[in-house]
Amino acid sequence: MDYKVGLLGRIVLLAVSLFFLSYTMIDDWGVFMTSLFIILVIFQVILLVRYSESSFKKVRTFLDNIKQDKYSQVYPVKFDGTETDDLHIEFNAILAKLKEDQAEKEANYQYFRSVFKHLSIGLLTYGENGDIQIFNVAAKRILNVDELKNISEIENINKELHLAIQNLRTGGSELIKIAHPDGIMQLSVYVIELVMRGEKFKLVSLQNIQSELEEKEMEAWQNLVKILTHEIMNSIAPISSLAGTLKGELEDRMENNQALSPSDMEDCMMGISTIEKRSEGLISFVSDFRSLAHIPAPKFSSIRISGLFEQLEILLHNQIDAGHIKVIKELEPEELILFGDQTQIEQVLINLTQNAIQALEDSDQKIIRLRAYIDEAGKIIIEVCDTGKGIEEEALSKIFIPFFTTKKKGSGIGLSLSKQIMRRHKGNIQVKSIQGEGTTFKLIFNG
Repeated sequence: MDYKVGLLGRIVLLAVSLFFLSYTMIDDWGVFMTSLFIILVIFQVILLVRYSESSFKKVRTFLDNIKQDKYSQVYPVKFDGTETDDLHIEFNAILAKLKEDQAEKEANYQYFRSVFKHLSIGLLTYGENGDIQIFNVAAKRILNVDELKNISEIENINKELHLAIQNLRTGGSELIKIAHPDGIMQLSVYVIELVMRGEKFKLVSLQNIQSELEEKEMEAWQNLVKILTHEIMNSIAPISSLAGTLKGELEDRMENNQALSPSDMEDCMMGISTIEKRSEGLISFVSDFRSLAHIPAPKFSSIRISGLFEQLEILLHNQIDAGHIKVIKELEPEELILFGDQTQIEQVLINLTQNAIQALEDSDQKIIRLRAYIDEAGKIIIEVCDTGKGIEEEALSKIFIPFFTTKKKGSGIGLSLSKQIMRRHKGNIQVKSIQGEGTTFKLIFNG
């Protein structure tokens, strides 16, 4: 109320002064009186402008304080019921709320910063200019440095790691070996690209998985040794036994100077033939093992997936027709292009499709679906689905182990070979199976 009264009073005084000024000019009171009233009017106009701006200045100062995050100022309150008092009360309430919100945000920031800092996984973030914003204790320990100011400094630690961090995109990961005072570290590098307030930055996680890899490697070796021992013993035991029997028989004949009868000769020939077949089987097994252990480096080129599906259907045309199988091809989009080694990817699809054909032997509904699409993460996915009997749950965890097979006739290297090829393409292979409904193999290309 005081602001309105003050403003109205000043307007009235200005009006009275203007009235007297005009009266002095009309009645010719003289130059002195006219000048005096002119000065008085100018002075009152200045006071009126300053008075009217006083509240706006308070509002402007209040907004400047908010803009500069200065919430400590307190506006005086007299509790006299005036409008200025009410304005100051509102200002103080707003500043108190903003101060409380700022304190809460700061507490949350410090909390998450503390959690970020003490995570066992190495984490760091950096902006488009490469300046590192957050660099936690685990990352310092992994990289064996006390401080990093720019991401380019990682090149001095390990060039391969620096290159991986720079080139990886959201969801991309890579395994990098780095030297460390505690020994060689195998790092899993994972990158996420984020945008905050229009500024792009990267979140990089570094996890030392050396112990996990060593454990898995030992487990894989143990499984491989078991399989190799089993397969080799299965082949060598009958060879050794049969060779020993034939040797004993021949030695006995030679000691007694007895000639071999036609029937004995036939038995010997049969034994030697059996030894030959088992030896060939062992040679085939070793050959399969060699092919598994010596996969050539992929020769990358652009592959039109629709052409890949057509070629696959032509190659397996006889088997598909003989099994009365319906093949459904789905591409989204139709002109989808994959970057990889065409020969190797074709081999993977042949392995998976042949497995699907065999799975449909005793199925009433015989359908194989070849599907390719881009998922929500931007990865290219190729699926080979069948409506076969499915894979038993116990076997699902073992199907990628070399030489493990659920088929009566099979080397057990097809899926293991496919997994290795996918890994060389920086991708992965997954399987999902429901007994009685079918199996889906998914090839994931990170791009």
